[in-house]
Amino acid sequence: MNKKTLPFSVKTLNNVAEKFGTPFHLYDENILEKRANALKKTFERFPGFKEFFAVKATPTPKILKIFNSLGFGADASSLTELVLSEKCGIVGEEIMFSSNGTKDEEFEKAVKLGAIINFDDISLADKFTQAKLKINPNAAVSFRINPGSLKEGNALIGNPVEAKYGITLDQLIPAYEKIKNLGAKKFGIHTMVVSNELNEDSFPETAKILIDCVLELKKKLNIDIDFINIGGGFGIPYKPEQAELNIENVANKIYKLFQTNFGTQKWPKLFMENGRWLTAPAGFLVSRVNSRKDIYKKYVVLDSCMADLMRPAIYGAYHHITIPERENSGQKEVVDIVGSLCENNDKFAIDREVPVSEINDFVVIHDAGAHGRAMGFNYNGKLRTQEILLKKDGSFEQIRRRESIDDYLATVIF
Repeated sequence: MNKKTLPFSVKTLNNVAEKFGTPFHLYDENILEKRANALKKTFERFPGFKEFFAVKATPTPKILKIFNSLGFGADASSLTELVLSEKCGIVGEEIMFSSNGTKDEEFEKAVKLGAIINFDDISLADKFTQAKLKINPNAAVSFRINPGSLKEGNALIGNPVEAKYGITLDQLIPAYEKIKNLGAKKFGIHTMVVSNELNEDSFPETAKILIDCVLELKKKLNIDIDFINIGGGFGIPYKPEQAELNIENVANKIYKLFQTNFGTQKWPKLFMENGRWLTAPAGFLVSRVNSRKDIYKKYVVLDSCMADLMRPAIYGAYHHITIPERENSGQKEVVDIVGSLCENNDKFAIDREVPVSEINDFVVIHDAGAHGRAMGFNYNGKLRTQEILLKKDGSFEQIRRRESIDDYLATVIF
């Protein structure tokens, strides 16, 4: 049983709300560091192990800097994410640049930063050279592999055969031969086939597919692979009854695969690019009850909406909800917990049993630290909310301000 508890008190929420108002995304620095250190310790047995934090999950400079201070790089997938990484002091091969439909300006920035370039398709290698860009022989280059029918993927990311990402296994040799002929001297290999996966066997399966590719590249092209990047996808237990992913077992199984296939020869480095596993449990969307409505169903209406956390609306995703001031009241009710957006799917929970709440009560939505604020949007003119860091000493710091109407109108030409 994964008991969902809050790492802060109502007093802390009151202090933050008094200074900054609600709603806000709150991140716990202790949890961020604890999870980062656990990942490092678990995989440190792999020579050259590196985590490239998935910027897309939580593109907040303060958090990127925390992870970088612990030795993590950045997994960037756009020009903006490249610039964001650079501004956080993350450059060179500390950046894994994995994009699809890549524009020339994105390649140009990645080359300028000396990033590892992870091609999504053979055609992108041609596009790269057409843009008069040269592969840096001192920086690693890789391809993203789509394993097709060899791997089922999962519900969130989809079946690899239907996915737009990566090259097929039949394209493996032509793809690496192409970049070798373009001057590449340092090679890696990458895939990403699951998201929020709690089945520990999924990751060794992925590693085995890439290891087989590494051995084939050595045999047919005499290419030595510098790193194997198994992507991200480590899942978290959003529901209280779910168990944590046992990353120790994952590491043990992958280690045995490396031992079996590489033995005493030099092992490729093991890379990964988790986002959610690191930040989701450290983040909370904190709202207040704005109103209550009793018609065909009972509704608890918050001062936040799906513009602040869209996962429940677009995925039907479960997020645990705590009403801290009422947890011990003993009075329960079944309600829909909703926002104020003009969309009927603007719901954080449907038919959820929770303590009976009153106007202005805090409502805390758990596991919102990844793909929460990052997926915010401005439909209905909703202004994206602020981010607060609960620091290790118990103090708090605003690390992103709330958007203003002036921000919203800044790009408009009247």
